[in-house]
Amino acid sequence: MNYSKIKFFDISNGDGLRTSVFVSGCKHACKGCFNKIAWDFNYGKFFSQQIQNEIINSCKSPFISGLSLLGGEPLDPINQISLLPFVRKFKQIYPTKTIWCYTGYTYESDLLNPLGNAHCEATSELLDLIDILVDGKFIEELKDIKLKFKGSKNQRIINLKNGEIIG
Repeated sequence: MNYSKIKFFDISNGDGLRTSVFVSGCKHACKGCFNKIAWDFNYGKFFSQQIQNEIINSCKSPFISGLSLLGGEPLDPINQISLLPFVRKFKQIYPTKTIWCYTGYTYESDLLNPLGNAHCEATSELLDLIDILVDGKFIEELKDIKLKFKGSKNQRIINLKNGEIIG
Protein backbone atom coordinates (compact mmCIF):
# COMPACT_ATOMS: atom_id res chain seq x y z
CA MET A 1 0.00 0.00 0.00
CA ASN A 2 1.09 3.55 -0.67
CA TYR A 3 0.19 6.76 1.14
CA SER A 4 -0.09 10.23 -0.35
CA LYS A 5 0.68 12.24 2.79
CA ILE A 6 0.79 12.27 6.55
CA LYS A 7 -0.36 15.23 8.61
CA PHE A 8 1.10 15.42 12.08
CA PHE A 9 -0.72 17.67 14.60
CA ASP A 10 -3.90 17.68 12.49
CA ILE A 11 -7.03 19.35 13.88
CA SER A 12 -9.26 18.97 10.80
CA ASN A 13 -9.90 15.24 10.52
CA GLY A 14 -11.37 14.17 13.82
CA ASP A 15 -11.69 15.48 17.35
CA GLY A 16 -8.62 16.77 19.15
CA LEU A 17 -5.08 16.81 17.87
CA ARG A 18 -4.33 13.80 15.65
CA THR A 19 -1.98 12.18 13.18
CA SER A 20 -3.72 11.70 9.84
CA VAL A 21 -2.68 9.19 7.20
CA PHE A 22 -3.93 9.76 3.66
CA VAL A 23 -3.71 6.41 1.86
CA SER A 24 -3.42 6.13 -1.90
CA GLY A 25 -6.02 4.48 -4.06
CA CYS A 26 -9.70 5.20 -4.57
CA LYS A 27 -12.23 3.86 -7.08
CA HIS A 28 -15.08 6.23 -6.14
CA ALA A 29 -13.88 9.19 -8.24
CA CYS A 30 -16.21 11.63 -6.48
CA LYS A 31 -16.84 14.84 -8.41
CA GLY A 32 -15.18 17.71 -6.53
CA CYS A 33 -12.88 15.46 -4.47
CA PHE A 34 -10.31 17.47 -2.52
CA ASN A 35 -7.64 14.78 -2.93
CA LYS A 36 -7.93 13.60 -6.54
CA ILE A 37 -4.20 12.95 -6.75
CA ALA A 38 -4.61 10.09 -4.26
CA TRP A 39 -7.03 8.14 -6.49
CA ASP A 40 -4.06 6.33 -8.03
CA PHE A 41 -3.08 3.29 -5.92
CA ASN A 42 0.55 3.78 -7.02
CA TYR A 43 0.74 7.45 -6.05
CA GLY A 44 2.92 8.57 -3.16
CA LYS A 45 5.28 6.55 -1.05
CA PHE A 46 5.29 2.97 0.19
CA PHE A 47 3.71 2.52 3.64
CA SER A 48 6.88 1.03 5.09
CA GLN A 49 7.46 -0.28 8.60
CA GLN A 50 9.66 2.77 9.20
CA ILE A 51 6.86 5.24 8.41
CA GLN A 52 4.37 3.16 10.41
CA ASN A 53 6.70 3.37 13.42
CA GLU A 54 7.06 7.12 12.89
CA ILE A 55 3.26 7.51 12.88
CA ILE A 56 2.89 5.41 16.03
CA ASN A 57 5.66 7.38 17.78
CA SER A 58 4.00 10.66 16.77
CA CYS A 59 1.00 9.71 18.91
CA LYS A 60 3.05 9.06 22.07
CA SER A 61 2.28 12.42 23.66
CA PRO A 62 -0.81 12.55 25.90
CA PHE A 63 -2.09 15.62 24.02
CA ILE A 64 -2.48 13.57 20.79
CA SER A 65 -6.04 12.21 20.69
CA GLY A 66 -5.44 9.54 18.09
CA LEU A 67 -5.14 8.51 14.47
CA SER A 68 -7.23 9.39 11.41
CA LEU A 69 -7.30 7.34 8.21
CA LEU A 70 -8.34 9.07 5.00
CA GLY A 71 -7.64 8.82 1.35
CA GLY A 72 -7.81 7.94 -1.28
CA GLU A 73 -9.94 5.20 0.21
CA PRO A 74 -8.64 3.44 3.33
CA LEU A 75 -11.43 0.85 3.21
CA ASP A 76 -10.82 -0.33 -0.32
CA PRO A 77 -10.23 -4.06 0.24
CA ILE A 78 -6.65 -3.76 -1.04
CA ASN A 79 -5.91 -1.05 1.54
CA GLN A 80 -7.77 -2.85 4.34
CA ILE A 81 -5.40 -5.82 4.08
CA SER A 82 -2.39 -3.50 4.49
CA LEU A 83 -3.92 -1.31 7.19
CA LEU A 84 -5.16 -4.07 9.49
CA PRO A 85 -1.80 -5.05 11.06
CA PHE A 86 -0.89 -1.37 11.49
CA VAL A 87 -4.23 -0.46 13.10
CA ARG A 88 -4.06 -3.56 15.30
CA LYS A 89 -0.60 -2.52 16.53
CA PHE A 90 -1.74 1.08 17.08
CA LYS A 91 -4.65 -0.07 19.28
CA GLN A 92 -2.39 -2.43 21.24
CA ILE A 93 -0.03 0.42 22.04
CA TYR A 94 -2.71 3.10 22.54
CA PRO A 95 -5.94 1.40 23.61
CA THR A 96 -7.51 4.66 24.81
CA LYS A 97 -6.67 6.78 21.75
CA THR A 98 -9.32 6.95 19.05
CA ILE A 99 -9.14 5.92 15.43
CA TRP A 100 -11.24 7.86 12.95
CA CYS A 101 -11.71 6.51 9.43
CA TYR A 102 -13.17 8.35 6.44
CA THR A 103 -14.67 6.21 3.69
CA GLY A 104 -16.77 6.67 0.59
CA TYR A 105 -18.37 3.30 1.28
CA THR A 106 -21.62 2.97 3.22
CA TYR A 107 -21.33 1.22 6.56
CA GLU A 108 -24.32 -1.14 6.40
CA SER A 109 -24.41 -2.09 2.72
CA ASP A 110 -20.76 -1.98 1.65
CA LEU A 111 -18.84 -2.86 4.82
CA LEU A 112 -21.02 -4.91 7.19
CA ASN A 113 -22.73 -6.93 4.48
CA PRO A 114 -20.58 -9.96 3.56
CA LEU A 115 -21.63 -9.35 -0.07
CA GLY A 116 -20.87 -5.63 0.14
CA ASN A 117 -18.56 -3.79 -2.26
CA ALA A 118 -15.81 -3.32 0.34
CA HIS A 119 -16.24 -6.37 2.57
CA CYS A 120 -13.19 -8.65 2.68
CA GLU A 121 -11.40 -10.90 5.17
CA ALA A 122 -10.01 -7.86 7.06
CA THR A 123 -13.21 -5.81 7.32
CA SER A 124 -14.79 -7.15 10.52
CA GLU A 125 -11.64 -6.87 12.62
CA LEU A 126 -10.73 -3.49 11.16
CA LEU A 127 -14.19 -2.11 11.96
CA ASP A 128 -13.87 -3.45 15.51
CA LEU A 129 -10.67 -1.41 15.92
CA ILE A 130 -12.08 1.83 14.46
CA ASP A 131 -13.88 4.12 16.89
CA ILE A 132 -15.47 6.67 14.55
CA LEU A 133 -16.43 6.06 10.92
CA VAL A 134 -17.34 8.87 8.55
CA ASP A 135 -19.14 7.10 5.72
CA GLY A 136 -20.62 7.93 2.35
CA LYS A 137 -19.32 9.30 -0.91
CA PHE A 138 -18.62 13.00 -1.17
CA ILE A 139 -21.43 14.53 -3.23
CA GLU A 140 -20.48 17.96 -4.52
CA GLU A 141 -24.11 19.11 -4.81
CA LEU A 142 -24.55 18.39 -1.07
CA LYS A 143 -21.30 20.09 -0.03
CA ASP A 144 -21.62 22.33 3.03
CA ILE A 145 -18.55 24.03 4.48
CA LYS A 146 -20.36 24.47 7.82
CA LEU A 147 -20.42 20.71 8.44
CA LYS A 148 -18.03 19.49 11.09
CA PHE A 149 -15.73 16.60 10.09
CA LYS A 150 -17.52 15.81 6.84
CA GLY A 151 -17.83 17.41 3.43
CA SER A 152 -21.37 16.73 2.22
CA LYS A 153 -24.76 16.40 3.91
CA ASN A 154 -25.24 12.74 2.98
CA GLN A 155 -22.18 11.64 4.94
CA ARG A 156 -22.60 10.28 8.46
CA ILE A 157 -20.36 10.24 11.51
CA ILE A 158 -20.90 6.92 13.26
CA ASN A 159 -19.59 5.89 16.67
CA LEU A 160 -18.79 2.24 15.94
CA LYS A 161 -18.45 1.41 19.63
CA ASN A 162 -22.15 2.00 20.29
CA GLY A 163 -23.66 2.26 16.78
CA GLU A 164 -24.84 5.82 17.38
CA ILE A 165 -24.90 8.27 14.47
CA ILE A 166 -23.39 11.41 15.97
CA GLY A 167 -23.33 13.66 12.94
